[in-house]
Order: sequence, then C-alpha cells, then structure tokens
Amino acid sequence: MSLVSGPSPTRLQRFLAYRLLLGLALGTLAADQASKAWIVARMPFPTYGEPGAIPVIPDFFNLVHVGNTGAAWSLFTGRSTVLAVLAGLTLVAIALCRHALGLRARLVQVSFGLLCGGIAGNLIDRLRFGHVIDFLDFHFGSYVYPTFNVADSAICVGVFLYIGWSLKQPSSEKR
Repeated sequence: MSLVSGPSPTRLQRFLAYRLLLGLALGTLAADQASKAWIVARMPFPTYGEPGAIPVIPDFFNLVHVGNTGAAWSLFTGRSTVLAVLAGLTLVAIALCRHALGLRARLVQVSFGLLCGGIAGNLIDRLRFGHVIDFLDFHFGSYVYPTFNVADSAICVGVFLYIGWSLKQPSSEKR
C-alpha cells in the first residue's frame, strides 16, 4: 500500500498559511506603536497623577505617560535588557515551533497574532527607550490597577485564547 501525496507546498503557500497570524500581528503592532506615539507626542514623561494625567472617565480611567523597565505588574523591574532578549528569543521560538504549537488552527493564529504583535511592540519600546511605554491607568476605588498598554492587552488576550484552545484539545492519551 503506497501513500501518495500531492505536490509539496511552495514557500509562498507555506507563508500564506499563516496570513491571519501575520496580519493580526502587524495590526496589533501598528495599533500599539501608534497609540504610544500619540502619548509620547502629547504628554511629558513621566506623567502620573495630577496635573499631567488626562482624565477620560474621572476617578476611574486616565491616560498617563510612564515607563516600565520590568514585565507585567512591574515584575523584574530594571531588567529591561534581559526582558528584551527574552522577547526576541520568544518570537524566534514561536517561529521555530509553529507546527508543535498548532499554528495552522484559526483560533491559534488569532492567539499568536496577538501575542507576537504585543511582544514585538514592547520589544521595540525596550530597544528605543530602555523601557516600555505604559499609559492606560485604571482606578477601582482606592485600588489602582497597574498601568499598561495595547501590547500588554494583546498579550493577555492571546495567552487566554491559547489556554482555552489548549484545554479543549484531546489529550495525547486519547489520540
């Protein structure tokens, strides 16, 4: 019994198989960098609290201009170079491990498009400024949520989508 398969896909066909991921990554990166450019052009650095913050919804949501040399919630503060190297390595690992990650699935492409765009956006900041520009500032009563940006949001959504997708996949024992 011979297994006959069609012609192997061309390089262009292989590239186009990831068009949703690539398009979403580029769109996320563009939105992130455009929003940060707007903040940089209109607000001095650093701006947090009165009088420099721009209240969008008083006592709840402000636009500010701060820098974060750490990761989420300012973890690893002062380690921007190390985090930049990790971000670059993560993007390379995603590209190299794309088959194992299931990147042919549509939801996974959405997930990794958001992840890659967000990672690239924050990586650009680290390389340009030595820190990530954060500007979305939410207050819940006396609790102040850590300031974040579009890239951070995309990364979080991408991670949650991938976790949800992974939990719905049959385990290797069942296959």
